[in-house]
Amino acid sequence: MKTKILAMGCMLLAAACSPRLNPPQVEIPQHYIHRNDIVATADGIADGKMWWTIFGDTTLNRLIEKALDKNHEVEEAALRIGQARAQWQITRAAFLPQIGMAVEAEGEYTTPLGVEQTYSVTPTIDWEVSLFGALRQSKRMARAQVAATQWALEGVRLSLAAEVATLYYTMAEYQHHLDIAQRTTELRQASAALIDSMFRYGMSGGVAPEQARSLVYTSQADISKYRQAVEQSRLSMNVLLGELPEKGVAHTTGEESFDEARIAPIPIGLPSELLRRRPDIMEAHFRVEAAAAKAGVARRMRFPSLSLTTKGGMESSSLKKLVQGQEWTWDVAGSLTAPLFAFGKLKAQERAAVTEYEITVSQYQSTVINAFAEVEKALVAISTQREECRMIKALTQTNYRIAGMAEALYRSGFSSYLDVIDAQRNLYTTRMQYTNLMVQQYINYITLIKALGGGWEKAQ
Repeated sequence: MKTKILAMGCMLLAAACSPRLNPPQVEIPQHYIHRNDIVATADGIADGKMWWTIFGDTTLNRLIEKALDKNHEVEEAALRIGQARAQWQITRAAFLPQIGMAVEAEGEYTTPLGVEQTYSVTPTIDWEVSLFGALRQSKRMARAQVAATQWALEGVRLSLAAEVATLYYTMAEYQHHLDIAQRTTELRQASAALIDSMFRYGMSGGVAPEQARSLVYTSQADISKYRQAVEQSRLSMNVLLGELPEKGVAHTTGEESFDEARIAPIPIGLPSELLRRRPDIMEAHFRVEAAAAKAGVARRMRFPSLSLTTKGGMESSSLKKLVQGQEWTWDVAGSLTAPLFAFGKLKAQERAAVTEYEITVSQYQSTVINAFAEVEKALVAISTQREECRMIKALTQTNYRIAGMAEALYRSGFSSYLDVIDAQRNLYTTRMQYTNLMVQQYINYITLIKALGGGWEKAQ
């Protein structure tokens, strides 16, 4: 009966050592609202294959791999893992026996004996015993912090790869706009020369040459603008690659290089899988776990602690006798200490730790909700802009025909040059818009993959 009462008392005491913490509560949807036929519902790409390979661009692959290898933010995040592991070792060692040794030699002059010598070797063992699970909670907190830093590294790598890919296609967009502006300027200069010749021979009014030159000036101004954008984008890419600024060549081709069919299907999986593969969610999860363990440590600081100290050694009046097998003497002492009154310090520390836990819970919930919102937004963008891109493509083809017919009518004398100006402006605008939408499609896929936590790659 006494044994049962003692066991029950230990269970109640252990329960009292743990603060009451409410776990995170997040409702997980059964499926994504805006899933569509663009995105695969099953694994269409082998595990372990890097997500950026779906674009089929070897230059992009090389840039991302170089950034992951050289970027200083990735290096810093990796170093933080080592720092967290070292902290785990420190925490663990604090609850293990500490072994030391002191070697002393002393000489004292006395009369009439002369110099009295004393030699001693004294090893010591100190151990603060974890009675109520403080060691277990501290180790749990340190392990959670290591895991959080590991997922933080994965988050940095994912964000960096997505940023490189986004900047790569943004730079390609600027380069395409520059190419369009340059080709348009050449055509407009030839057209302006023709109009000027027609004016000299009395076949055109004086306004038409000025209107033709205004079109040339407009596209020439765009050339300067997009050259600046291309160069600034390239310099930004150097930063992501961990390199000093250098002059390079933009790796882009014509508008036809942007082909939506080149993008492989992306397996989005179930919403519940998002919790295990998004680095920021996993990092927030382990932050919650670390905060819970910290609150547990703070509660256990309010309970008694047991300290054991063992000292022993040998003492002799000469160094020779000291090493000739003197008997060892040991002294063992133990003390049980308990905090009685600290002006509310320990209770306030526990309350602060519990509040910190509640903050991390709220952050975790916000991270999960934001993650689902990002996936849905990316799905909506892919679905809607795909149709918009088709319409703008058809509009661009129509504007090509209108521009050709307007110029032919003007040369035949059946139309004014104002119609030619409107047709060329519309064609120029839609060509720029179509390139922008095609590039945005790639960026939408990058955004979706980042929102999915790297797409199909296995969770760590």
